[in-house]
Amino acid sequence: MKEPLILGCTAEAIKKAAEIIGGGGLVVYPTDTLYGLGCSALDEGAIKRLYAVKRRDLSKPVSIAVCDLRMLRRYTSFDEKAMQVLERFLPGPVTIILQKKGLPDLLTGGGRTIGIRIPENRAALRLIMNAGVPVVSTSANVSGREPPETPEEVLEQIPGVDLILDAGRLEGPPSTVIDLTTEKPRILREGRKPSWEIAVVLEEIYGGFEKRG
Repeated sequence: MKEPLILGCTAEAIKKAAEIIGGGGLVVYPTDTLYGLGCSALDEGAIKRLYAVKRRDLSKPVSIAVCDLRMLRRYTSFDEKAMQVLERFLPGPVTIILQKKGLPDLLTGGGRTIGIRIPENRAALRLIMNAGVPVVSTSANVSGREPPETPEEVLEQIPGVDLILDAGRLEGPPSTVIDLTTEKPRILREGRKPSWEIAVVLEEIYGGFEKRG
């Protein structure tokens, strides 16, 4: 197996990573939470390879990352209330579940919704902008194992990637997950963005919310 490139987050390295994504490759990149494993969210062959490297069941969905609200609008559907939430929390360490459009069913296990985020990380945003497509955003680990914090730990779990953008140690925690596709919005996972901050906004905009667990 060919050893993946490990490069610092320079403009040249990010451009190289974007070219790899455009060619159907797999890239590990930093976010505002953990290292993400990514490929073009529009390339089914690359998505299948990502699932294989991660040893993830194809029935389980993965999230995607976009560089701005304009790209987000292109691939999701939502109402004005949801837009207010998006404007309050993105970019940031929050994944928001919305109705998808124009995206492969392979990303969502055949479901109609998609987790989407705009990471508050310059390297991640530049990568997506250079690639010109939404990029899969799933933790860079084998399914069921702890997410790696360093490029070296990434290689121990998923050596079959093409390039790693090295931003040093990233300790998490993961993003907070909100579902805006139900009648009442739901906080599905605790994460870096405190749920109480999200709760205040959801109460203000929707008049209520539900919280898993």
